[in-house]
Amino acid sequence: MSVYSGDDAAHFRRAFLSAVHEQTRRPSQVVLVQDGPVPDELALEISRRIAESPVETTFHVFERNTGLASALSTGLGLARFDVVARMDADDISLPERFERQLPEIEAGADLVGTGMLEFLDDIGSIVGRRVPPSGQERIASYARFHDPFSHPTVVYRRAAVEAAGGYQPMGLMEDYWLFARMIQSGATVANLTEPLVMYRVGAGAYARRGGFAQLRSELALQRAFRRIGFTTPMQYLRNVAVRGAYRFVPVGVRKIAYRRFIARGGSAG
Repeated sequence: MSVYSGDDAAHFRRAFLSAVHEQTRRPSQVVLVQDGPVPDELALEISRRIAESPVETTFHVFERNTGLASALSTGLGLARFDVVARMDADDISLPERFERQLPEIEAGADLVGTGMLEFLDDIGSIVGRRVPPSGQERIASYARFHDPFSHPTVVYRRAAVEAAGGYQPMGLMEDYWLFARMIQSGATVANLTEPLVMYRVGAGAYARRGGFAQLRSELALQRAFRRIGFTTPMQYLRNVAVRGAYRFVPVGVRKIAYRRFIARGGSAG
């Protein structure tokens, strides 16, 4: 788990408890990376979580913010085990998450994601459900156009991550870039379609998916996909046209498109 100045202390506390204390199959180690200075309230909550953790907690602090790719690379280096789970500092893992994912890893998978429920700050306000593609071939096909995994849900083998080159800076899409390289390098991948993580949706979630910064990241990612042969020339043109345009439609239209094609279901689901 990486935490930085923009994280909320109460959200971090809930995330930590859900991924450690409340799991029916607890982790053996927690690796927590603080990416730069944080507010006093958050620093105090971090200290409390470390002191009260029922399992070994390894804590690393960067003096300045280095970005998610750097923070996660450092975290992987501090992990004592090959099997590693990702957790964001403002989401909630359901109690049976690891109990459901680890058998897939033990059966031979290198990377296992799950579905997610999206919620507002009120945990009862479910606004969407992400159902990921399942099966190696379907995941690989889907990945040519869209990220097939929700990063906060994944459990993977560190050896497979490192074999693909590990986390590398890619604007705001370092996770998608990693997953594509893992698929390209022959990693065995899987998704559990059931929602095992609750993903917090803030007020600015749709606005953050647009703009010039996102477009630059998108174009860099698509060029990288072509460079390694992950996409064909026609897929590259399609992705630039469709995914690039998505970054500049009005926020209201982007919200509708996101709900229609990615996070279906809403409260009715």
